Amino acid sequence: MSPPPGRDGLRVGLVCPYALDTPGGVQNHVLGLAAWLQSEGHRPTVLAPGEVPPELHRRYGSPPVTSTGPARSVRWNGSVARVGLDPGTARAVRRWVAGAAVDLLHLHEPLAPLVSWTALAAARTPVVATVHTSTPRSRSMLWARRTSSRRLRRLDAVVAVSEAARRVVVEHLGVDATVIPNGLDLGTVPGRRSTAWRPRPGAGGRPRLAFVGRLDEPRKGLDVLIAAWPGIRARWPDAQVAVAGAGTRRLPAGWTSLGRVSDAARGELLAWCDVFIAPHRERESFGLVLLEALASGAEVVAADLPAFVDVLGDGPGRHAHLFRTGDPHDLVRVLGSALSGGRTDGAVAPPERRVAAVRARYDWSVVGPQVVDVYRAVLASGSR
Repeated sequence: MSPPPGRDGLRVGLVCPYALDTPGGVQNHVLGLAAWLQSEGHRPTVLAPGEVPPELHRRYGSPPVTSTGPARSVRWNGSVARVGLDPGTARAVRRWVAGAAVDLLHLHEPLAPLVSWTALAAARTPVVATVHTSTPRSRSMLWARRTSSRRLRRLDAVVAVSEAARRVVVEHLGVDATVIPNGLDLGTVPGRRSTAWRPRPGAGGRPRLAFVGRLDEPRKGLDVLIAAWPGIRARWPDAQVAVAGAGTRRLPAGWTSLGRVSDAARGELLAWCDVFIAPHRERESFGLVLLEALASGAEVVAADLPAFVDVLGDGPGRHAHLFRTGDPHDLVRVLGSALSGGRTDGAVAPPERRVAAVRARYDWSVVGPQVVDVYRAVLASGSR
């Protein structure tokens, strides 16, 4: 049995497998949830590799954070992730779990090495897990179901960040999940129109296009945007393209590469652009950056991946302009609608309605209470 909840709110141990000093959607979600819980009188504490950079302290406040030590880059979920793999990581996790005076643990990506997986094994309180991945035929999930069913039974509740992620949980782990999306603090999203960064001063009315993601990661789809570039340049000769993300890639002449950027710099880029392009090919479970772009006032052109459709909608009044995944010619066609302000595509809602819809569904004031409801249901069930 877990100890009774503290009188000053719930005591929640949030566990993140990815390094906090590397920008990422899971990291931002964990820190954003911690900040919201703290603002509501709960007592969160965070365990993760790496250290919280000063910028994130300013953005999310200062929830108690314990580092498991340095992180290493590994291939994971079709991407490159920085996770804790040093020999002392598992010991640090077990020590933290044993000493944490919490009512429950909330593990993010519970199968990810090494922090979340070790915390699940060491848990002595109820455990809530959030699955952020929607990788089809996930080897890690199939392995976990086949070899570690006893450990998986320690999960008292599972949350998925989208319907696409929930389908993967059901298929691979054989359990259902509650869909609760990632949260977004709209107060930290730069407003329209930022002029703090421009690739070419004095751009006038030239279309500004932006891409965010690892440049050398196939699932992010930068190759689709590159393949679309001749068609884009033919229709809009003065178009500007700025890309932000780690990795190396040969880019078309005239494009601006910003490299890996901070959260603040990413926000400035989203506020700068006219159109944010998300040409991703696969393995996306949510698309937080799409919401940030919408909240910044940009038009969004996105591949019609199931996870993106879950977030953006696909009928009249949807939030973005969708093109066929992997099709550069369709990207060019749909970009024309976006640059015309949607006048050729009446299915896309006007900007002010999009921002209101993002706030109504994804602001932490909406998402946070849903997470707490899961916590309270687990604690009320008397698990452990």
